[in-house]
Amino acid sequence: MKESQPAAPHETTIRVRYDETDPMGFLHHSKYYTYFEIARTEMLRDSGGNYRHMEESGLFAVVVKAECKYHKPARYDDVVKILTTLRAISAAKIEHEYVVMRGPDRLATAHITLALVDRAGQIQKVPDWLRALK
Repeated sequence: MKESQPAAPHETTIRVRYDETDPMGFLHHSKYYTYFEIARTEMLRDSGGNYRHMEESGLFAVVVKAECKYHKPARYDDVVKILTTLRAISAAKIEHEYVVMRGPDRLATAHITLALVDRAGQIQKVPDWLRALK
């Protein structure tokens, strides 16, 4: 995989909603993945890309690997910041790292690998226009 110097992390802020919490009032572990997708989408949008246009052109981003380590719980009404870093782009994969923060506290860290596929689900090469986004 071709490694490049990662850019500064992109920041996305989200307030934990009541319906995202479990009976203990903690953000349910599965919701972190939704937050990662929101952060990834906002990072792409802020760098000049757009998932809607990409999908209209016949390319779809699919998660092929996802892992998350939970350090401390987020709770209802917490404001969390997701720091998203584009770690690497190869011919076929895009890798992101995430850090979820509440103030100075690190709540979770994650690594997600995406691949691009066409409408038939066949792996596609990462296009140059996507590689060029910063």
